[in-house]
Amino acid sequence: MKQFMFECSNTDTLNFTNLDKLNIKLTEFKSWCLANNISKMIFQVYSEILEKNTINKVCSTIENVFPDAPYMGCSTSGNITDCQLSQAITIACTIFEFPSTQIKIYHYNLDDEVTDSITWKILEQAKANPWLKAIELFFTIPEHSSTRFCDGLSELRSDIQIFGGVACSDDITSDASCVFSKDGGYSENSVVAVFYGGNDFYVDSINVTGWKPLGRKFHVTKSDGCILYELDGIPAYDVYHKYLNIQNDENFFYNTLEFPLFYEHNGTTILRTPVASNADGSITMTSDMDIGSVVRISYGDPGTIIESINEDSKKLYEFQPDLLHIFSCAARRTFWTSKEPTYEIYPFKNISPSSGFFSHGEFLRTKGNLNQHNVTLVIAGMREGKKKELPSGIMMANEKVLSKIPLVSRLATFISVTSLELEEINNQLGLANDKLKTAAIIDGMTGLYNRKEIQSQIEKKLANTSNQNFSVAMFDIDNFKQVNDTYGHQEGDAVIIAFANILNNEHASYTEKLSAGRWGGEEFMLLLNDTDVSAAALIADLIRQCFANTSFPAVRTQTVSIGVTQANKDDNIDTLCTRVDTALYKAKKTGKNKVVVI
Repeated sequence: MKQFMFECSNTDTLNFTNLDKLNIKLTEFKSWCLANNISKMIFQVYSEILEKNTINKVCSTIENVFPDAPYMGCSTSGNITDCQLSQAITIACTIFEFPSTQIKIYHYNLDDEVTDSITWKILEQAKANPWLKAIELFFTIPEHSSTRFCDGLSELRSDIQIFGGVACSDDITSDASCVFSKDGGYSENSVVAVFYGGNDFYVDSINVTGWKPLGRKFHVTKSDGCILYELDGIPAYDVYHKYLNIQNDENFFYNTLEFPLFYEHNGTTILRTPVASNADGSITMTSDMDIGSVVRISYGDPGTIIESINEDSKKLYEFQPDLLHIFSCAARRTFWTSKEPTYEIYPFKNISPSSGFFSHGEFLRTKGNLNQHNVTLVIAGMREGKKKELPSGIMMANEKVLSKIPLVSRLATFISVTSLELEEINNQLGLANDKLKTAAIIDGMTGLYNRKEIQSQIEKKLANTSNQNFSVAMFDIDNFKQVNDTYGHQEGDAVIIAFANILNNEHASYTEKLSAGRWGGEEFMLLLNDTDVSAAALIADLIRQCFANTSFPAVRTQTVSIGVTQANKDDNIDTLCTRVDTALYKAKKTGKNKVVVI
């Protein structure tokens, strides 16, 4: 299996000169194929240009030179060749070298058939082609949710892999898209499926998100298909506005791209991006959101993305594919900025030749279930025959050259609003609880747990650390003795209370996620359930920033040093506290006002 690439110049329309050059290149390629006895191939066309006449001219040029070769393609938000952006119209020709390899293209017009009819046909065609090992899907942007289509293919043989993408345009806010094929022609409302298989054909696929859940969980309390009305009884738009200060304006779509909803579906992690906010406070999502689903707002973490890329590039390298097909969400291109849109996929360049496009959505079958993803990178590796010897070593991405992602201000808003909510909940809780019982576990000055209670909670978590990961963070207000000595204990107490207000958490309703306690004097302890050390360090640093930006009328700006560590399975309360205390000590000794992770 080999890939050959042909490109047309980046213009709005193709002139005769461009088509003539394409014809010459294809004719030369045909001569090479004849000389090497190559007869089995497929042409796949990726086009940033949606204009029907232009696409038809390109397809006609291919068909004139290769009248018997199948071809198909789609519109894109950018074309990918060997992990780099390529021209406005890119043609990938894959030739197959093993006689056992088989390939077929099916074109289903959604104007003529309902979803159930199409999925039934795919199931029947899969049964009729027992050699089938993989299906590659190309969708136009669906008018409705693709959930029904995905669910309809659940009865396919479990060993059949499915991957693909939703066609797009250079304007990712537009619904304009198209797919086309030799038999089905040009269409703005169709599905094209490419069947691959044979005894000597092998395929493997991966998906990468890199987006992390942030903060509290929400329950979908009202939805209708892809229309999300309420989260925890709150209008869905209000959640984005309240926690991230995202306005309901022309930039809503772009601003929410960085903060999709994160939830588990069909046993795998799914990201869903809002398409639009509606007048009634609802949000139109890219796919269905079932009532009762637990979701969280997520954010793109460059470090996590690069770590995932490095791991998954090793997996594909070990598979040793002949070529890669890449489907990367257009939102990820926006995330990395226009200067480096293919930055994250560059580590795959040394594995094998590749082609693909930036899409409106991505498809991948996982654990027997086909899911439509958003803000996700899907890569399929294909190979004919046994693994071949490849050069050792993969070039990994370098975190030092990451783009600066403008998330801090929105995350700071999230922490600030959450802190105010938690404080309000604690005030209500203090009025309701028995004062004597509360005094046994609550620090009187700050309203946080006292040392005995927060230590008890950590010990309980340690007993179950095999079932749930957690981290702890220890805080120490810098130079606090000078505050008391210079301004008096009253001002010192005001500093402690101000920091406690930032840490104050939902003691009643959300103790499973976040618990904070006063460890003693100006020291505090934070227990973060179901949180790894990198996420804990991010939260701790945002708290550090919030405190550094807090004003005190009689005292200069104050700072805090923080130690962070993640619990190990063999930890006890002494080893865990010693480790986080060591991290805090290092933060104090190396300049203060920082987070140190051990």
